[in-house]
Amino acid sequence: MEERLYKVSEAAKRLGISRVTLRSWIRQGKIAAKRVGKLWMIPEGEIIRILGGGSPEGGRAVIYARVSSRKQEIDGDLERQVERLRLYASARGYKVVGVVTDVASGLNEDREGLERVMEMAKAKQFDILLVEFRDRLARFGFEYLRRYFEAFGVRVEAVEEGEEKSYMEELVEDFASIITSFAAEIYGKRSRKFQEVKRYVRNVIGEND
Repeated sequence: MEERLYKVSEAAKRLGISRVTLRSWIRQGKIAAKRVGKLWMIPEGEIIRILGGGSPEGGRAVIYARVSSRKQEIDGDLERQVERLRLYASARGYKVVGVVTDVASGLNEDREGLERVMEMAKAKQFDILLVEFRDRLARFGFEYLRRYFEAFGVRVEAVEEGEEKSYMEELVEDFASIITSFAAEIYGKRSRKFQEVKRYVRNVIGEND
């Protein structure tokens, strides 16, 4: 009896990954595939092998942790976030090959840590990106980043579902950051008007100078 073959879309669904990631695995030789006409077909035995044997990449993981403010960093929130992700990785047998952190708003696209992780993915230095919550990676646009990483064979794992207890607090801080950023563009950072806006925003969110 011949072994059943699955289309890429069917195999990806069974493996819980995207078609982009599966095609990347085929190119890298991490999963055997047969060419049938113009299509790649995945033998059922390969799907069973991967599902039974864990991650075909060997479980090289990078931890990405982020907090919005220096106060959270000083209070130990960043360190605790990293430690929780380390425990998660250990429980699943992942090998942590890097820890990258940012102290910045989730709306900030120019985060040094995030850019470093993206470059590491491009260089194929790891296979799994661990974040505690989706918004640790990005407040908005998570799916775009997930697809970017998958294009390089990296799976993004958000450890926790839902929202953090501090979600609303950080969201207020992020919007405050947007307001002050716009004010800086309009009035200039050295202007008196900008300083007035900045003080007003800080008073509203209860932050002292």
